[in-house]
Amino acid sequence: MTSKPLVAILSGAGVSTDSGIPDYRGPNGLWRRDPEAEKLVTYEYYMGDPEIRRRSWRMRRDNQALGAEPNAAHRAVAELERSGVPVRVITQNVDGLHQLAGLTARKVLELHGTARGYVCTSCGARGPMEEALARVEAGEDDPPCRECGGILKSATVMFGESLDPVVLGEAVAISKACQVFIAVGTSLQVQPAAGLAGVAADHGARLVVVNAEPTPYDDLADEVVREPIGSALPELLRGLG
Repeated sequence: MTSKPLVAILSGAGVSTDSGIPDYRGPNGLWRRDPEAEKLVTYEYYMGDPEIRRRSWRMRRDNQALGAEPNAAHRAVAELERSGVPVRVITQNVDGLHQLAGLTARKVLELHGTARGYVCTSCGARGPMEEALARVEAGEDDPPCRECGGILKSATVMFGESLDPVVLGEAVAISKACQVFIAVGTSLQVQPAAGLAGVAADHGARLVVVNAEPTPYDDLADEVVREPIGSALPELLRGLG
């Protein structure tokens, strides 16, 4: 009996658009089009300007992403895991929808952190975002850390912050070890995440790119799929299961 191949899936914003979550960080995303909006998620501005923080907390309060539901692509990945295929997801998304779809949390590496939690920039205390947003609703427009009084922020990687080196290291290790690497819904233009596709291919993985637009790694790919992700990814993963 042959063992099933390790499948690594690099998921980008395109995986979550069917759930109603727009691409904020892409080349045409809100943060790029509106410099004032981009300041709300830029670490230097956020830490240095209380008004930016107050606006950022209002944005989080009004953000519909926390109420989004997994779509067919997220469910297909969870179903692949349930079928017994070893799966690891490396995601550029912060919405937590892979886990909500039923994928085992420890098998998801969140390169850009999560919007479902907050972190204190001074003492590192963490908690669920709902807890911080409840304080905003109650009238705290810039809620301080209850442990040390420090500045709280979303547990996401803001512009100007580095990726967690431990998480990135695990992502590189998975990319080297997998037999199949699927890059889905990502332009593969932002490093270091994009480079994982090249790492996987260099170590002998079958590289599949599923994206509406061309990517810099298409020529390296064994297969390029331009079909809508909500139908293309489930079909692709059924073939692996």
